[in-house]
Amino acid sequence: MSDASRVEQVSRARSRVSLLLSAATLVVYFGFILSVAFAKEFMGSTITPGLSFGVLLGALVIVTSFALTGIYARWANRHDASVSALEQGRK
Repeated sequence: MSDASRVEQVSRARSRVSLLLSAATLVVYFGFILSVAFAKEFMGSTITPGLSFGVLLGALVIVTSFALTGIYARWANRHDASVSALEQGRK
């Protein structure tokens, strides 16, 4: 496999993963925003005193965003070896 096709393959993989994780983040965020807008009674109902579904889901949005960022960082670090090998091959 030539270096050019390998670079293209790595680039496509990076784009695919980043778009997938970005889409997941947007679905989670806009799902929460739409829930706040259209399910006010549900979001305001309490689970335990001082904790509503809205607060819990808001915290889960933040945790999910951190988790998706961590997944991308871990994936990118593993694929850095491919990029480094390509760079070494060009020198």
